[in-house]
Amino acid sequence: MQTKPRKRLRVLVNGLSARHGGVQTYLINLFEHLPTEMAIEAFVLCPDTLPLPVSSKVKRLNVSWPVGNPFVRAVWEKIELPKLFRELRPDVFFCPGGVIGAGVPPTCKTVTMFRNMLPFDRVHRRKYPVGYMRIRHWLLERMLMRSMLRSDLVIFISNYARDLIEQRSFGRLKKTVIIPHGISSKFRELVSGNGNRGGWVPKEEYLLYVSRVDFYKAQIEVVQAFALLKKKGHTALKLVFAGPESLEYARKVRREIRRLALESEVVMLGAIPYTEMPNLYQNALVNIFASHCENCPNILLEALASGRPLVASREPPMPEFAGDAALYFNPSSPLELSECLSRLLNDPDRMRAFSRQALERSRAYSWLGTASATWKAVAELADHDLSIGSIHSIAASEESLAMGICND
Repeated sequence: MQTKPRKRLRVLVNGLSARHGGVQTYLINLFEHLPTEMAIEAFVLCPDTLPLPVSSKVKRLNVSWPVGNPFVRAVWEKIELPKLFRELRPDVFFCPGGVIGAGVPPTCKTVTMFRNMLPFDRVHRRKYPVGYMRIRHWLLERMLMRSMLRSDLVIFISNYARDLIEQRSFGRLKKTVIIPHGISSKFRELVSGNGNRGGWVPKEEYLLYVSRVDFYKAQIEVVQAFALLKKKGHTALKLVFAGPESLEYARKVRREIRRLALESEVVMLGAIPYTEMPNLYQNALVNIFASHCENCPNILLEALASGRPLVASREPPMPEFAGDAALYFNPSSPLELSECLSRLLNDPDRMRAFSRQALERSRAYSWLGTASATWKAVAELADHDLSIGSIHSIAASEESLAMGICND
């Protein structure tokens, strides 16, 4: 007697907005860790710059339109997506970028993610000058909320984010799950002990702040804290910023560096290759993360995995992820940050203890666990019979570990 072939779960993934940064990192790991036992076909709309694994389960869908422009992308989705739905007949439409367009047939389940906290932070989005970015965040707040309300499943990446959106939506979301991001194992591989710091790493001891240089990231306050720290006797240190720059805010940061006569002490590297980041993190004397507004900050997780002491903003959700493996400060207070750094730098035993705690805390986050829990949630939404012995145990164990950390 012949066994009837198992029906494959067909998932259409809209990754057209994944042009750089966190969305690309997420999708790369989501597909690289797609469980081999799972009967699934993923059809991926994405830029040519997004590397996809060579797999019969993952198929790239080419788009001839210039969809790098968000307005053109919206028109393409309105005109062309309905044709794709008729052709592919997917079980699930997954939009990791957060926005679900029109034209999804009622037979297709929808999944979206909440990744971008800034449009919902009305205090910090007002730091942007009146113009394009303010209007963009205002529009995104409405578009993202509308997508979450109509979605069959919303994936949140922190408890903090889910609580905020549940409150703003008055409990009207249909179904939610919390699945934090993971950390690449490359960030735990020891590179700092090989005697070669590489071209990006200063020869002197340095404090490191990796993040986009932007209005809500508090680089100006970090520069001011560094100036106060120098006055406390820590004169041999450098301060290093690494990350792409918002031009207007970066000008303000450089102006403050000049005002405080720190041009030779503060290094602004700009964006550097992702492959060089473990080296940069691991050679830092202390990693700093001073952001006011985050959801699940990849940079914070990577800094934990480096096994160096971490000093972090106490704004949520940072304590949710770092727990007791970091020292916390008010990112609006340069004085508090300088005192926090000074106490840490003057106590070598405490430095070593925080190094150990950071590395241990980071082990709760893996891309394997994130991907397994995500595909499991998608399959359950579609009422798809997984028929996989191992995927249940992998996803359950990884997910419960991540949830335990997030509920600390």
